Amino acid sequence: MSKGLPLWGRFGGGFMFLINYIKTVFSTVKSMLVGMRRTGYYFTHHKEIITEEYPDNRETMHLPERFKGEVVMPHDEKNEHRCTGCTACELACPNGTIKVVTKFDITPEGKKKKAIDKLVYHLELCTMCNLCIVACPSDAIKMAQTFEHSVFDRSQLTKVLNNPGSKIMDGVE
Repeated sequence: MSKGLPLWGRFGGGFMFLINYIKTVFSTVKSMLVGMRRTGYYFTHHKEIITEEYPDNRETMHLPERFKGEVVMPHDEKNEHRCTGCTACELACPNGTIKVVTKFDITPEGKKKKAIDKLVYHLELCTMCNLCIVACPSDAIKMAQTFEHSVFDRSQLTKVLNNPGSKIMDGVE
């Protein structure tokens, strides 16, 4: 046994590992106690409300303006929309959430004009990235603030955004 080496040198650094481990345990316990102290404070001081009663406050609930819930296509009172069927939203979507099914309508002049047949939106695939909204040149789609999307059947998350019998607004090209 060598008499010249200090105690921590004899164990090849294992002693420092043990000291670091004990420091980590004490800092973890301290952090947990700080959190428990805050929880205990809120438990004993009932005057300060820090949570919201979600199902009961639907009428008064305020969502931030930038909240993104799902993609919708607004229609006016004459069942008209602004979608031209350009498929820019479909191309901008990173994971194929939107599918534009187009058809050709014949105008009164006898010309063929591209129009949408269906705008299919797969809510279960949507990442709420807003890229389709930004890409739309005619502002035909927007993000709504709906957030209650729980369903028992996954097929209910696939939606057709345009109303039956809807047509494009006059003046939108």
